[in-house]
Amino acid sequence: MRKIGHRDYFWQNDLVRLRWLQESDWEMFYVNRFDTPARLLVDYIVELPPTEKEAREVIETFTNPETIRKNTMLAIEDLEGNVVGAINLNSVNERNGTFSIGLQIDGQHRGKGYGTAAMKLMMKYAFEERRLNKYYGSVLDGNVASAAMLKKLGCQQEGVRRQMIYSGGMHHDEILFGLTRDDYEKLRQMALCY
Repeated sequence: MRKIGHRDYFWQNDLVRLRWLQESDWEMFYVNRFDTPARLLVDYIVELPPTEKEAREVIETFTNPETIRKNTMLAIEDLEGNVVGAINLNSVNERNGTFSIGLQIDGQHRGKGYGTAAMKLMMKYAFEERRLNKYYGSVLDGNVASAAMLKKLGCQQEGVRRQMIYSGGMHHDEILFGLTRDDYEKLRQMALCY
């Protein structure tokens, strides 16, 4: 196969490249399920023990053409082609123009900017290509890293749902964030984030 030049590729920036999931990515999903603190921050629950079969089914689901249209799940690679995590565009409401993004970076790759770089690509796709109007997301109170990343991306804290999430024997606050298309465009024009 010819060597692919990624210099002008939409799904790449100076830190990461996004690509469709492949069958071989099942192992990433399986291994990540053993990182309970990180999974708690992603899904807000302590999950039941993982199985290889379940991880393979996740890959089958997100490589199915019907699912792809509804929920875009992509692998995040560094520029050497190493998988460092996954990101998905989800909860898209075409009528209202709203969307959310799910993100998990493997433990050994956190703190290197991969999550922020991947979020920038997905935000660009959602706002500029899908013509969506508002990103909305949330983090558990105390998830300092994710809150800082969302603020770095220009998201505004929009509220707090007090004692909304139950885990670890206690209730936790859920911090709500949002970014409108207008805000995104202003940040992009000023070259502040995008």
